Amino acid sequence: MSFAAARRVLEDAIAERAFPAATIEVGTTSRVLWQEAFGRLTFDAGAPPATSDTIFDLASLTKVLATTPLVMQQVERGALGLDDAVSRHIAGWRGDDRAAVTVRDLLAHCSGLPAWRPFFRSLKGRAQYEPAICAEPLEYAPRTRSIYSDPGFMLLGFMLDDGPGVAARFAAMLAQMGVVEEIQFRPPPLWRGRTAPTENDPWRGRVLVGEVHDENAWALGGVAGHSGLFGTAAAVGSCARHVLQVLEKRTGAFTRATLETFIARRAGVPGSRALGWDTMLPSSSCGTRFSPRAFGHTGFTGTSLWIDPERDVYVALLTNRVHPARANEAIRRVRPAVHDAVMGELR
Repeated sequence: MSFAAARRVLEDAIAERAFPAATIEVGTTSRVLWQEAFGRLTFDAGAPPATSDTIFDLASLTKVLATTPLVMQQVERGALGLDDAVSRHIAGWRGDDRAAVTVRDLLAHCSGLPAWRPFFRSLKGRAQYEPAICAEPLEYAPRTRSIYSDPGFMLLGFMLDDGPGVAARFAAMLAQMGVVEEIQFRPPPLWRGRTAPTENDPWRGRVLVGEVHDENAWALGGVAGHSGLFGTAAAVGSCARHVLQVLEKRTGAFTRATLETFIARRAGVPGSRALGWDTMLPSSSCGTRFSPRAFGHTGFTGTSLWIDPERDVYVALLTNRVHPARANEAIRRVRPAVHDAVMGELR
């Protein structure tokens, strides 16, 4: 398979300045079918070319690569219950309007919390963030809508932060999964030279390279439930293969039964959200050719991962579309075109 049509889509996107750099990996449960890099780390003609080793800010892929599977493990161990009230784990979560909100609601983005708040402008660290989120007025009655919410996943991160902490838990889980490729929170300085820059950030006054793009994640020290991971397409692909292997009943970092619960669309709530994951719609970023069983997620910086167990395929697409500024939204047309081209070749 040459994936010529998908390659053309990405080459055209680079030429049209949708993003300066991209890497893609397509694979199945057992092997990588295609891995390629496109463009340069910035639009500067002298910038280093992107390679398969290029590190990207994974942004909200953190939600499904770290936070969601770590919650799955804690559920299996009995430390968290999907139907536990949030107040059982977050002491400041009080009030009649939110008493019935559960861990499941946070995962499905139907807790009533807003999509985003600029807490970073005045707050820093969990000690300040947690009470601020708990005091945030709910925008709708829980479970009546599904509004994608960073603050909800920040709370999930706080639930995981006690004990060894999110970063240490994630590293241990990667070992269980057999992931040896590069992916972690707070990337080391050694990675900087091959890290794709994100925004020329007016708030921080510098181009961000190896420094988390999300301002709230930065104010939380670079490790948060909603954002913070950096890694390669190969690492994201390795995580995706593990998920597919678990769905084939192989032993993994979590059980098939738990995974099936988390990738099923949340019943009784409008929208396409599962628990952590999003699910396939004709309008999804994965295009129109994935099966109805497909699930995935995107990241604000220009990243995405879609997995289709029915067709035994995953597509990890990493770009730095926010460089030099976040106003560039050409990625919206590129993502579905790439996925449709990939699936067209596989058919």
